[in-house]
Formats: sequence, C-alpha cells, structure tokens
Amino acid sequence: MKFSELNLNEQVLEALDAMRFEECTPVQEQAIPVILEGRDLIAVAQTGTGKTAAYLLPVLNKLSEGGYPEDAINCIVMAPTRELAQQIDQQMEGFSYFMPVSSVAVYGGNDGILFEQQKKGLTLGADVVIATPGRLIAHLSLGYVDLSRVSFFILDEADRMLDMGFYDDIMQIVKYLPKERQTIMFSATMPDKIQQLAKNILNNPAEVKLAVSKPADKIIQAAYVCYENQKLGIIRSLFVDEVPERVIIFASSKLKVKEVTKALKQMKLNVGEMHSDLEQAEREDIMYRFKAGQVNILVATDIVARGIDIDDIRLVINYDVPHDNEDYVHRIGRTARANNDGVALTFVSEKEQGRFRCIERFLEKDIYKIPVPAELGEAPAYAPGSSKGSRSGKKGGKPAGKRRWRK
Repeated sequence: MKFSELNLNEQVLEALDAMRFEECTPVQEQAIPVILEGRDLIAVAQTGTGKTAAYLLPVLNKLSEGGYPEDAINCIVMAPTRELAQQIDQQMEGFSYFMPVSSVAVYGGNDGILFEQQKKGLTLGADVVIATPGRLIAHLSLGYVDLSRVSFFILDEADRMLDMGFYDDIMQIVKYLPKERQTIMFSATMPDKIQQLAKNILNNPAEVKLAVSKPADKIIQAAYVCYENQKLGIIRSLFVDEVPERVIIFASSKLKVKEVTKALKQMKLNVGEMHSDLEQAEREDIMYRFKAGQVNILVATDIVARGIDIDDIRLVINYDVPHDNEDYVHRIGRTARANNDGVALTFVSEKEQGRFRCIERFLEKDIYKIPVPAELGEAPAYAPGSSKGSRSGKKGGKPAGKRRWRK
C-alpha cells in the first residue's frame, strides 16, 4: 500500500514525498489507520519494520491540523535509551519539516547546556517531547513541566524499557498525564509484564501483531561450539590476517563487554566499547568514530542491537548466545543491510547449547558449525539435549569459512 492511500493530509504526504517514502511497511499499513481513528494501540513489531514512522506520522497528521494548545506539550514519546531517543528525534525533524510542529529530545548526559535547552523546550511547551524515562522524571521533579494537556502518550520498545527497570518510572510519569489521552505502545515481544503494563495504562486498545521475521537471507550464519575460555582465541584466529572495516561483538553484560574489550586491546586490535555505564558524550564519540571507520570493532551490550542505524556492518559476532530468538534476530540484523552481504557468527559454550538449539528451531534450520581452530585444543560436541556438551574426542580443524565476509 502507498502512503497516499492512507488518510494522511497534504503536509504529511509532502514530507513523505521529500524523503522519498512511498510504500508503507506492514506495521505502518496496520497501525496508522488505528491511530488516526483515535484508538489506543498495542503493536508488536521489531526494530527495522518502520515502527517510528507508524506512530509519528499519524500523530503529526493530527497535530498539523490544529485544535491542540500551542503553549502546551501535546505528545510524549518514551524511549529506553539516549541513542533511540536521538534517532526518533532525527526522524521527527525530517517528517515535521513542512509542518508547524515543534519538538525537543530529552535524555541524559552531563552537559549543563543540554539540560537547559531541554528545560526551555519543556517549559515553552514543545508539541512533541521525545524522552528517556529517567531524564524526564528529573525535569518533572523540579516542578516546571506540565503534562496535564498531553493528548498522545507513546511507548517505543516498551519491552526493552521494562528489561532496563523502568516500570516504576513509567507509572510515575503516567500519574502526571490526563486520563483522557491516546496511548500507543510498541514492543518487539509480548511477555506477561508487557501485557500487565498495557492493562494498566491502555484503554480498550486495538492490537497489531507482526510475526518476528527471520533474518535476511543474505546473512551467512555460522557458529563455533566451544568452551568459554576458547572464545577469545577464536577471535584472535579470525582477525590474525585482516580485520573487516566494521565488526560488532555482542556480549551479555556490561562486565563482559569491558573484559572482552580489554582483551582485544591487548591483542592490538582497534576496538571500542558501548554500554550503559558510559556517559552520553562518550557514547556519542564512540558511535561517531565507529561510523567514521576510526574504530574497526565495537564490543557492545544489546543497547546497540535495537534502533541504531549503521548500514555497512560486515560481521556480527555473538560472544554469548542471546537470551531469546528476538534478540538473536535483532543482533544479527545489524549486518547485511542496504543490499550488502554480511556474516553472523555465534560462540556457543556448553551451558548455552540449549538456548542456541531453541534459536535453531525458531529459524527452522541447523546453523553450520565451524570447527574450533586446532591450536585451541579440544572442543565440546554439540549435544543440546544433554545437560552440557560432551567432549568431541577430536581436535578442532581449520575454521572453514574464515573471513568469508570479504566476498
């Protein structure tokens, strides 16, 4: 379906035309008419499906037609991380270029000037406020933010916000909002805690559910079945001759990210780290250097897996097996974008074999297992049905498929 077939006004269609948006994605086709109707909505859709436009466009459509207070905050968009808030803000700027709609992004950082800019936007009544929960509460607690006339309350990546411990913050923000409002929730997954949140803050919502898509066919997927202490050795063997221009290594925790980064620096690799312990300026700097090619390898928690647009990642390594199928799809979806090829490698330790088998079942395929390099010694067999893999009883072979990302 084309955007012109939806009930969007000329200003919105003009902005879409300028940005060369023509065809709706499935989530946009289903969500936009519901939001235009004024109904509450809960939508289950992954990053990369066009969900930001699915809620921004109909809200901008309504705001641009007038009837909303000019000196008040009319829409709150909540995002789990600074990076996603910035990205939503960038899309907002593009979509609203031809419309008399103002916006401000409100997220953390140590910059006092930034805080004052955010305060100014909040007190003057920006139409749309894009905010992380913690920073919005910081402004609310100082007493100068009025949310009593908000008409639209949007939660983006609601499951990630709850995973990060923001449930109480969200409920605290809701207390400042009027009961008569339109609430829109987007989530990549629908666990019990999301259903409970929806029950608490949504009113008779419509539901849009898109099945979790499989990874792109262009992604070459493979795995190393190994012991935990062999993982760094595998990385060393992969990069012994040449490092691809952009590699993301995902690890399961901030502590693991720091440990892996330190080890890779000792290997003299050009590496940076990304996790929530970094200050805003540090995170922006590392992302800038990674995108500019000044850093080859980015070691990161799942904070990078969702909502960060970098099109030319050649290799993604899961240092740890992701916790669920959706996280696996999000992580490896960082590669093979914009018609590029890409490789996704997963390191599977003994205790992670069951989790990896669940991912294979979801993908409906057996992912190719590359033999662990012989110099790293014996590796466990892939036996996910048992409590842990048994020894393979043979030495690892040469890592077939090594450096296939340089096709």
